[in-house]
Amino acid sequence: MFKRALATVAISIATLIGLTLPAYAVTLEQKLAALSSFSQPTAGSAGTWVAAWQNQAAWADYNFDWSTDLCSTSPDQPLGFDFRMPCRRHDFGYRNYKAVSQFPANKPRIDDAFYFDMRQVCAGYSAIPRGTCNSLAWTYYQAVKEFGTLNVTQAQIERIRQTSEQATPNTEM
Repeated sequence: MFKRALATVAISIATLIGLTLPAYAVTLEQKLAALSSFSQPTAGSAGTWVAAWQNQAAWADYNFDWSTDLCSTSPDQPLGFDFRMPCRRHDFGYRNYKAVSQFPANKPRIDDAFYFDMRQVCAGYSAIPRGTCNSLAWTYYQAVKEFGTLNVTQAQIERIRQTSEQATPNTEM
C-alpha cells in the first residue's frame, strides 16, 4: 500500500514540475485520420480543427505543423473580410499533408475546405457586402487551386482575380 501511494505521489510531483510519462507513438494511419477530419469542407470539420488549433498541446503526439503565414502574399483581411482563420486551416492542411507525402491526393479537398471556410466568413454579412466577400473568396480559391503549391506574385493574383470576376458563379447562400 505504501509503495503504491509513493508511486502515485511521485507521478503527481513529476507532472507538477513538468515531467510527463512517455508519449505513445501515433501511427501514420492515426495521423492521416486526424488530418482528414480536420480538412473536410464542412462546418463540423472546421469546428473540430479550430478546437484543436486552440488546444495544440493536446495534439503534441501527432507532431503537427501549426505554423502559418496566413494568406501568404495576399491580404489576410481584404476589404475588412477576415480570412485569417481559413488561411490558417489551409496552411495546416498543406504543411501536414506534405510532411506525410500525401499532399497531391489531398490538395483539392484542402482547397475546397478553404473556400468553404471563407464562405462561412462571408455568410455573416448582409446581402451586398456578402456578395463582395463571396467574390473575394472565389478569387482566393481560384488562386490556391491554380498556384497553391507555388510562390505567387501579386501580378499573377491580379490576373486570376480578373479572370475569376468574369466567371464568378452566383455566390448567394
